Amino acid sequence: MAEGKRRRLAWLRPPEAGPGGVMSLGDHLRELRYRLIVSVLAILVMSLIAAIWYDALYQVMLRPYLLAVEMLKASNPNLTPTTVISGVTQPLMMAFKVCAVAGVVLASPVWLYQLWAFIVPALLAKEKRYALGFLSAAFPLFLMGVLIGYYIMPQGISVLLAFTPSSVPVTNLIDVQDFLELTLKLMVVFGIGFLIPVFVVGLNMVGVLKSAQLKTIRVYVIFGIFVFGAAATPSTDPFSMLALSIPMTLLYLAAEVVCRTLDRRKAKALVLTEA
Repeated sequence: MAEGKRRRLAWLRPPEAGPGGVMSLGDHLRELRYRLIVSVLAILVMSLIAAIWYDALYQVMLRPYLLAVEMLKASNPNLTPTTVISGVTQPLMMAFKVCAVAGVVLASPVWLYQLWAFIVPALLAKEKRYALGFLSAAFPLFLMGVLIGYYIMPQGISVLLAFTPSSVPVTNLIDVQDFLELTLKLMVVFGIGFLIPVFVVGLNMVGVLKSAQLKTIRVYVIFGIFVFGAAATPSTDPFSMLALSIPMTLLYLAAEVVCRTLDRRKAKALVLTEA
């Protein structure tokens, strides 16, 4: 009976890896399906919870716009930006998008762990402790990236609106849905960008990446970070690009130092073991 019950509940668990973490292609696809289902369900649950406080979330998401207007009044009092909502369905779509992103942020411990567990399926018993360390570092860094993306938004808005010609009276009509989409995308991009160094350290811990390899590709990675910052920031202003690229570069350099330290410890442990 117990064996039958385990079989019936097998779909609730990911496929088990063989010796050394080896899996067939079919098992990898089933594991991917499992990780996606768990992540999506967690995001849906958190999105529904966030919907209870939608009015408060909406006010929080519009705060960068209000701060940007205050900045513009000090530097260019002739500008009169006004928010508008166009279309019958936009209020509902705004609610869906705001709650969905809130669900992604709130459920980040779940989907971050699922992502880590899928990328590194061959976790041996002694390496499973790395999962907790990865999660404890990834979650605050993701939140830090989200918050930085949120707090730099007013400066980005004021920079972009400052290009409005002041010689002719103009009213800037800012579509609320477009503004919220821009803010949400910026927050998610910053959050994901701050996760890259954590994955670098995590892959080093399980022996996939060596610090010597990171040193070799350092220049190319930094160049790629700035290209990513320019392409990924939806506001396209240089302030947002630098606000993403510079912290990512510093985090990558810090990750390289951590990986070098870990490799030295592994080398010393190996020497002691052989001795």
